[in-house]
Amino acid sequence: MEGAQPKVYSIDPEVGFVDALARGLLARSTDPLDLSRIQLLLPTRRAGRALSEAFLRVAGGQALLLPRIRPLGEIDADELLISGEPTGLDHAFGSTGIAADLPPELPGVTRQLLLARLVLRWAEQRGDTAAPAEDQAIRLAGELGRLIDSVETEGLDFAELARLAPEDYAVHWQKTLDFLRIVTDSWPEIQRDLGTLGAAERRRRLLEAQAAAWLAEPPQGPVVAAGSTGSIPATAELLKVIAGLPNGAVILPGLDREMPETAWAQVLEAPSHPQHTLARLLRHLEIGRKEVADWPTSQEATGTSGQTPATARRCLIATALWPATATSGWAEMPNDFSAQEAERALTGLRRIDCPDPGTEATTVALLLRETLDTPGKRAALVTPDRALARRVAAELRRWGLEVDDSAGRPLATTPPSAFLRLTAQMVAERLAPLPLLATLKHPLAAGGEETGRFRTQVRRLETAVLRGPRPPAGFDGLLEAARAETAGRSMVPWLQHLAGMARSFATLLNNRAAGLAQTAEAHVAFAEALAASDSEPGATRLWRGEAGEEAAAFFAELHDGALTAGGLTAARYLAVLEALMTGRAVRRRYGGHPRLAILGPLEARLQQADRLILAGLNEGTWPAETEPGPWMSRPMRAAFGLPPVERKIGLAAHDFTQAASAPEVILTRAERVEGTPTVPSRWLLRLDALCNLLGRPSALADESALWATRVEALDAAKAYRPCDPPSPTPPAAARPRGLSVTQVETWMRDPYAIYARHILKLRKLPALDEEPGAADKGLIVHDALEAFTKAWPVTLPPDAEAQLLNHGRAVFQRIRHRPTLFAFWWPRFARIAAWVSNREAERRPQLTELLSEIEGRIDIEGFELRARADRIERLIDGGLALIDYKTGTAPSSKSLRLGFSPQLPLEAVIALAGGFEGLPPAEVAELAFWRLSGGHPPGEIKTLKPGKETPAIEDLAVQARNGLAALVTRFRDPSTPYHARPRPDWAPRYSDYEHLARVKEWTAAEVEEG
Repeated sequence: MEGAQPKVYSIDPEVGFVDALARGLLARSTDPLDLSRIQLLLPTRRAGRALSEAFLRVAGGQALLLPRIRPLGEIDADELLISGEPTGLDHAFGSTGIAADLPPELPGVTRQLLLARLVLRWAEQRGDTAAPAEDQAIRLAGELGRLIDSVETEGLDFAELARLAPEDYAVHWQKTLDFLRIVTDSWPEIQRDLGTLGAAERRRRLLEAQAAAWLAEPPQGPVVAAGSTGSIPATAELLKVIAGLPNGAVILPGLDREMPETAWAQVLEAPSHPQHTLARLLRHLEIGRKEVADWPTSQEATGTSGQTPATARRCLIATALWPATATSGWAEMPNDFSAQEAERALTGLRRIDCPDPGTEATTVALLLRETLDTPGKRAALVTPDRALARRVAAELRRWGLEVDDSAGRPLATTPPSAFLRLTAQMVAERLAPLPLLATLKHPLAAGGEETGRFRTQVRRLETAVLRGPRPPAGFDGLLEAARAETAGRSMVPWLQHLAGMARSFATLLNNRAAGLAQTAEAHVAFAEALAASDSEPGATRLWRGEAGEEAAAFFAELHDGALTAGGLTAARYLAVLEALMTGRAVRRRYGGHPRLAILGPLEARLQQADRLILAGLNEGTWPAETEPGPWMSRPMRAAFGLPPVERKIGLAAHDFTQAASAPEVILTRAERVEGTPTVPSRWLLRLDALCNLLGRPSALADESALWATRVEALDAAKAYRPCDPPSPTPPAAARPRGLSVTQVETWMRDPYAIYARHILKLRKLPALDEEPGAADKGLIVHDALEAFTKAWPVTLPPDAEAQLLNHGRAVFQRIRHRPTLFAFWWPRFARIAAWVSNREAERRPQLTELLSEIEGRIDIEGFELRARADRIERLIDGGLALIDYKTGTAPSSKSLRLGFSPQLPLEAVIALAGGFEGLPPAEVAELAFWRLSGGHPPGEIKTLKPGKETPAIEDLAVQARNGLAALVTRFRDPSTPYHARPRPDWAPRYSDYEHLARVKEWTAAEVEEG
């Protein structure tokens, strides 16, 4: 090998990398079998799939024997060059491969749980009172795992940590170094005991072993490594070996061979520069830029021998991103780069600044959809912002386009994992209504029944038991609540069946000392039982498809890892699940749109489309924030030998320059995110600054206003006229022939509510987990007073207040499971009891009889008027006092006089006619409201006394009767509509039917017109 000339090539970024690579390999092949003899190493498996598609395009669909494509696995730990399978790389692997000589890889979940156990043990040994919870320890373990990967990737030794001079750093860092003894002292011993290696270390050793094997015995066939930047030291060494092989070649992505030497000399000292990693690789390969050749046929692939706009743009972008110390050379640019060249360089490059991420996602979706109008044209979105990518994919569905994000979908959001998380949350929160219904209404839930029948049972459970105040906790509480409801009693066997499914899991989850592995096993058993239908077992339904397989693999790893780690409990089981699922994704193996793609920057590095949209170009997104991590500061990382974190910016910058050199490029960003102004990406700012120097203050074709208009037009509704107020006119036979006195008040203020309730028969469902409100408080007070007056209808006991409090305690049992409400309402009731007992002592001597909650009814021109009087007192002189309890606000004198609060006057009408049970006709001497607030004062009496504005009680009753008769006559006419809020000033404060009448819609229109 001594004296062998390295063979290193480059493919310019304006040329589609995989297409140029495929074209060049085909051009080198003289025999149909030549391609199949090539071993081709690419960064990832996805790059390999892209190259396979490129071969089909270049060959015009002709059948080919493709090269043996292997992934180098620079990024993904599961995408390794050497797998140890019998189908390994070459004869150098032997029958079982080089991997057989290395210990197996330690699964990621197992490693995280083992590290979490070490974190907890470390806190216990120090007696830390603020020791982390298990889920927090798992998240810390994830950070430790990333540090271990970084160290093992670089081939460093954790023993060197102890040699860092702690006196040079703050006390905080000294404590951190003490904490990191977990990975310096404890972790290596655990790995030796298990006989395993971390994924990063095993990858490094495999790459090193492959390099050594090829040095010792070079392969006979061609070996080509393409698209790698050699950012991993072991990969860089393997590339050096390949470049020295007799039939080896290394093809670099977008090496800048035109940068002035003065600027290039500074690239090695600028980790954030896009060419920094390639410069380091060339130094490792011991070659200069001039020795790197064009990949054969790459220039022909552009379709022209001259400088294209894309080529000019590549030069302009490369210049804009020179190292900061070299930008003084920009001063000579106007001489070297004419305005005409600048114009050509910016051809095909556009910029769109959107007001927010939602608008950006819609704009990108429109740009992708527009591409399909040109036959055969391909487009791709490139962004590191996965949230933006998912929003774009969702927007594309409005046109029926399914485009998958290459980064996949987070495991936690897939249907199987969501169902598993919901089942855990349902049991952990002891069957609180919201998580219970969310679980039982999930499409996977069937409980061993036909799914339609199961959904019917769930709906019955919701309406009969779960609507309203929360039932007592757990299945026992739910069964108790079901037995208490007539409609719920038939559901008891069904609920007992569900309880049987969950019993083992609930028992373990409520036992804070239960083991994590045992709890996970019981959780899966419960989820499978709940997912079973009458025709399929739960395991089949739950673990089906790619998302189900990934979820099954995760829980298998969780179970095995928990057994290996030992000592971990399920005290915070749901939080532990969420912590361990973080970062796991589900990727589709097949499918995807043939002409549209959503790619991450790494996937886009080797691919190109007719239109590339680079989105999310804000600082903190692209490039991402660069933090040294929680363990070591920048100086400590440098002293330890870890690469600077700015190198990630350099890799991101390289991906940006590769993508921005495509024929048609659109750059997008959001000006504000969650209301906070954003900063444009440093690359956009650099490009603006250089173009300004070249006499182009507006660097790019800015189409922000144009696309903002298009997005607005896309979502704008057609010419819309607000609806008119409802005015239904049902037939006379359907109209109510009787109402209560309180409903008569509603009839006057909001006839539509009467129509909805009594004709349409609509009733509002109570809210889930409903907190008792003012109406419930009023019912409790009314029931307590009713029980007291019925117990002592004539004479008062000597301890009247104590007796009233005793009745109150019995009624307050309704909210015994709401201690906060009890603590708030009971003192108020105690003050009400004291006030009422005093009033009773004053009034009882003047009474001959006291009636409580008495029913009454009379007929008025064929219309039945009903009432349930809170309190009727027969006075010594034979007259009656009608009293209504109000725990809220009592009606005003004006509303009584105008007839909009007719409750007591209409009760007087019934009393005068002898309509109350057990009461003969009698004169009504008093109408009064007792306002029982429980505040200060706890109560007050508002008596209707005749005066200048208020007529006598008899006149008020006559007025109320005549008004009701007129109302009955009017609404017997089938042409009389039931208007909503015909008198806005007297409309009710609240109505259950307001949304049904669409009140806000037409009242807003009236305000605008007014």
